[in-house]
Amino acid sequence: MKSAAGLLIFLILGGSLIVMGQKDADKGSGTPAAKGADKKADKDQPKTAPVTIAGKPFTLELAIDQKVQFKGLGDRTEIKPDGGMLFVFSKPEARAFVMRDCPIPIDIIYLDGSGRVVATYKMTPEPPRSEAEKKLSLPYPSAPEWAAMNNDYEDRLKKYPSGFAAQFVIELKGNTLDTLNVKKGDKIDFDIEGLKKLAK
Repeated sequence: MKSAAGLLIFLILGGSLIVMGQKDADKGSGTPAAKGADKKADKDQPKTAPVTIAGKPFTLELAIDQKVQFKGLGDRTEIKPDGGMLFVFSKPEARAFVMRDCPIPIDIIYLDGSGRVVATYKMTPEPPRSEAEKKLSLPYPSAPEWAAMNNDYEDRLKKYPSGFAAQFVIELKGNTLDTLNVKKGDKIDFDIEGLKKLAK
């Protein structure tokens, strides 16, 4: 697709199918850590934030910039029981995540802009890429190299939709939801407003 401002571009995240404007696509993180986030993380370590789900504490990696969101938890062979990833977006939108290059099960929680649960799924690994599906190309001419993808592979991945507008997405170790008893409408405890500022 054309990359002119105002047109929509489609990016499949490592975890997510998201529609965004070109202004968002060109934006990096480049902002200070949110209140409650790990301010000591160096550039080789992911920034993290404390999140409490159903009374249980988690330390989740932050996925705020496009490159980190695109990769997500792809290629991970292990997720800590109290770990995972928190995706932060600039505004609430309907979203759909996929299990791109994810060899292990992942549980997902979609949250609206107030931190309330709008949907949950237990996502299962997809068959690995075929040799043909390993051939990548950019989705549009000015796309960054990290956004290269294979359309045939992307098309066959199962989509897990949010159903309602979601501004935050949490990914956890597979089967964690079985022990949390999280339901639609539940409030998840984390620094919502501080993280929103990072995504602007």
